[in-house]
Amino acid sequence: MSETGNPRREYFDSLADGWDEMYDTERVLPLLQQGLEALGVGPAERILDLGCGTGILLGALLARLGPAGRVEAVDLSPRMIARARDKFPDERVRFHVADVTDPPVLDAGFDRAICFSAWPHFPEPDRVIAAIRRVLAPGGRAHVWHADSRAVIDDIHRHAGEAVHHDLLEPAAVLAERFERQGLRVTQQQDDEHGYLLSVVKEVGP
Repeated sequence: MSETGNPRREYFDSLADGWDEMYDTERVLPLLQQGLEALGVGPAERILDLGCGTGILLGALLARLGPAGRVEAVDLSPRMIARARDKFPDERVRFHVADVTDPPVLDAGFDRAICFSAWPHFPEPDRVIAAIRRVLAPGGRAHVWHADSRAVIDDIHRHAGEAVHHDLLEPAAVLAERFERQGLRVTQQQDDEHGYLLSVVKEVGP
């Protein structure tokens, strides 16, 4: 499906070349490394990176994964994907320009799906959750993660371009209910001045 005329895609395409300079990677990268350790990401996991952008999370993931680890990185913006591909020419990663409601992966074999610093930009969260549930293996985990508080994120978006100024982050308790309605069990919930993290698991069994 063509995304011509999609205002979010056009917005992020326009920012792609300067995104890494705008983003506080020096502060965020250690937080990502610590966070992946705390989440227990293993060296051989197969991971879906939803809304990968220019690869902010990818650097930390690849440093943690071993030779058997794999990442499928999905983003709506072809220019963001191009930047990420240039930065990480790693055979463990495959890049996809696609809508996260329909990631181009057919099997339910993912150990983990991570959406870092992108969730408010998904206008159909229930469809994204359904896609996550579909691709996770039994026992697989998913995380919606931001390194800043919900208040900070919402303030940034309110003052950003027209394409994203309504992209606000739901309280974690509300998002938790969305996941639970689709049969994913919430295991962790943080929504405070230190950051935002919701973790869920796809139970083993029918």
